[in-house]
Amino acid sequence: MEERLLAGRAFGEVYRVRGRDLHAFLVRAVEASGGRVLYASDPGRAPVYLGVQLDSDERIGMLVYPFRVTSVKTRGRPADEVRGQLRYGSEESWEREHPVGRDIAGVDVTMILGIDLADGVILGLDANLWDPLPMGISFYAKSAEIERAKSVGWHVWEKVNRGGTKRAEARSPTNLETVVAFTPDRLLDYARLERRASSLRLDPALRYVTAASIGAMKPAELSRRHTLEDQFALTSEQILDIISGRNRLSVAVRGGVAEYHLEQQLTGAPGIASVERLDVDAMHDFDVTLDDGTVLRVECKNASPKTSASGAFKVEVQKTRASKGDPASRFYPADGFDVVAACLFSPTGRWKFRFGRTADMARHKDFPDRLAPIQTITDDWTDTLPALSR
Repeated sequence: MEERLLAGRAFGEVYRVRGRDLHAFLVRAVEASGGRVLYASDPGRAPVYLGVQLDSDERIGMLVYPFRVTSVKTRGRPADEVRGQLRYGSEESWEREHPVGRDIAGVDVTMILGIDLADGVILGLDANLWDPLPMGISFYAKSAEIERAKSVGWHVWEKVNRGGTKRAEARSPTNLETVVAFTPDRLLDYARLERRASSLRLDPALRYVTAASIGAMKPAELSRRHTLEDQFALTSEQILDIISGRNRLSVAVRGGVAEYHLEQQLTGAPGIASVERLDVDAMHDFDVTLDDGTVLRVECKNASPKTSASGAFKVEVQKTRASKGDPASRFYPADGFDVVAACLFSPTGRWKFRFGRTADMARHKDFPDRLAPIQTITDDWTDTLPALSR
């Protein structure tokens, strides 16, 4: 085990490597993505430390663990995939843990990257999930994902994560991880993603959303502060820390996030002509017009993280509190909206929705014109909104 300084700093274990071509590739990628390399550590050592100057006068310190990705066929594996191998040090050392180096001050960003030199594509692995590094194992991606990244420059997808020889359980509690494949000109965008994801410890689902949004942004948008950061005189990390530390605020934000995902999924979906988001007290969340002219009033709710005794999903359909002197007011009128869109993120870790008609839902035992507060998501609920009108 060798520990030495990189860029005058101690980042934990440093490995001797032969892949100087990976080091050169990273330096070129920094330049291709609009940065200037102020410092690069020894190409014969890993991880690689790069001090980078951006056009915006921002500076980023990047600690990169690069691993080679090839399309060499592996016996017993599908032919349509590429393979990366996590191999630093001797085979004997692979039996112990290899923690990922991090800057405790949070200034530098740590990245775990698979580099496909032949295709000119970089695979970004979740630095939170892959710490410690499971040395000696391989990771895979479909060739189609690599081709997609080559075509569009930035490609995000979810991959099933299972236990293996290094650990009995999956890295992620949802059995999913988010992978980003990108071309060298997006390396600094990925560094921004990893810095944000690591500092906020984003779970795979939120990492997916963040990666997708960063992929759609222009460089000027990535470096610009959000309006709320200026208004509150806080950084985005501080704002999110405030949200996560206050339960009611966190619940409200989760509701808003679910509504955002619902709007994104409904807009332009087959069978849907238009989506109008309403932001009015005592009103439902969306008016959705189907291709046949039918207008559906849609209320978005988050499903419970716990399933019923039968294993079915369930969703709470009631207001936060009742009006004074009117206990029935906490419960929604059965004719208040047409459809409940239940977001399944809490029980599944995925931003998926099930749609149910209020006309078919259970009524409150004491107020027959009101919906029962807990609704079971049965087989009558559909995966798409237009399917309810069939």
